[in-house]
Amino acid sequence: MLMTRIRGCVVLLVISAAMAVAQSQAKNDWAEWQPFLGTWSGAGNGEPGQGNGEFSFAPEIQGAVLTRHSYAEYPATKDKPAYRHDDLMLIYSDVGGKTRADYWDNESHVIHYEVALADNTLMLTSETAQPGPRYRLTYIKTGDDTLKMTFEIAPPNDPSKFKTYIEATARRKATDSRPGAQ
Repeated sequence: MLMTRIRGCVVLLVISAAMAVAQSQAKNDWAEWQPFLGTWSGAGNGEPGQGNGEFSFAPEIQGAVLTRHSYAEYPATKDKPAYRHDDLMLIYSDVGGKTRADYWDNESHVIHYEVALADNTLMLTSETAQPGPRYRLTYIKTGDDTLKMTFEIAPPNDPSKFKTYIEATARRKATDSRPGAQ
């Protein structure tokens, strides 16, 4: 009988603790991200060549995460055929309240980013603990519906020496037709 009561109390404590953790991880309203939300159409150039594409930032899963869906299309050149690059990024608050992002693409890259958002600049920098090169993706608002994007890479042996890989400009599209988009 005593063991049954003890087990009941332990179960109740575990459930209460789980509920407290879930409540402390309140969903983000992403208000500070408003300048970057929406669907953007862009053009740029860099190491891969001249390209065009789109990306979007939108809250999903009832505001629990922010997603960035992106693609870029590159025309054929004398050295390589036309190709398309697709990627997905999930942006979220970790247990400690820091904003992080995880990135995947069709070229088998996986990048874990630390996120900094201030004024009109969004900067994602790959975590230093990751092996290989470091990556930095920066968006700077240049107008109400325009921004500049830079993707940089630093070599593993000098992780602070970033070199521009892609530069692009983008314009926010007037409407977002995705289901559930705001």
